[in-house]
Amino acid sequence: MFRALVLEKEGDAAVARLRELDESALPPGDVTVAVEYSTLNYKDGLALSPNGGGIVRSWPHVAGIDFAGTVEASDDPRYRPGDRVVLTGWRVGEAHWGGYAQKARVRADWLVPLPEGLTTRQAMAVGTAGFTAMLAVMALEEHGLTPDKGEVLVTGAAGGVGSVAVAILARLGYRVAAVTGRPETEGYLKGLGAARIVAREELAETVKRPLESETWAGCVDAVGGAMLARVLGQMKHGASVAAVGLAGGAALPASVIPFLLRGVNLLGIDSVPVPYERRVRAWGRIVTDLPMEKLEAMVRPAVLADLPALGAAILKGGVQGRVVVDVNG
Repeated sequence: MFRALVLEKEGDAAVARLRELDESALPPGDVTVAVEYSTLNYKDGLALSPNGGGIVRSWPHVAGIDFAGTVEASDDPRYRPGDRVVLTGWRVGEAHWGGYAQKARVRADWLVPLPEGLTTRQAMAVGTAGFTAMLAVMALEEHGLTPDKGEVLVTGAAGGVGSVAVAILARLGYRVAAVTGRPETEGYLKGLGAARIVAREELAETVKRPLESETWAGCVDAVGGAMLARVLGQMKHGASVAAVGLAGGAALPASVIPFLLRGVNLLGIDSVPVPYERRVRAWGRIVTDLPMEKLEAMVRPAVLADLPALGAAILKGGVQGRVVVDVNG
């Protein structure tokens, strides 16, 4: 038997309850993992909302879009009992049961060996958000970003993706401008390495001109919507924006002028279908390029019983940093 936070449908509503389950309840898969830690992300908040947020595909359901733990049983020769593993992506927590349970069963192809030097708790302090931030930094560098090019903007900087992006970029020697709408997070962001803070209001105005002064050498955008449109007009010639989130909406009220006249690149970062080799490389770079001493400052610990309330809070922008869920706590 194992404990899980199970989402059940009652009429049109989704209700989360702690349940004791038998392993026969687990979905099909090659590898069974004793889960130790998971996280709370924006998608998890949606899944835990009263209607399942439109992302839950089947009921009953276990949310949690990532987890780290120890292999308990495996039908795949690549993994043996006792191996430490981490999983992000592949619609776990949406179409397939995820990390809010003490056991998970998944396809072996979805797993990555836990990198040496990283604990399961640290892996989830990074989690999907930090993994996505690393993918964004990699994409920017692959499109020519180097520290000497100028200031790099991070929007939604106090959130999960933004916090890790700030810490990684600062560690790599970039001058980081962090955007936040909450003045109380200024000390937190500067502690992660931000060189300066940009008030969200400065970028929240409707786009008046398709091109503004060339300001940013690169950008990790975790907001989208109108703010992304505004930032595009401020990018330097040939600069890139790695867009990783749609918290501000999927609509993009921008013109093609920044792309045509400045050669701006808009790079979409999707952390779900990442090839195995790139996942391994990203996790390897997390070990070397993310200052581990900064991780603890980002962490808000939680247990399964805390998640319904925290899920509602994250949808309102009320969660700072990374929520790390001890599923055995």
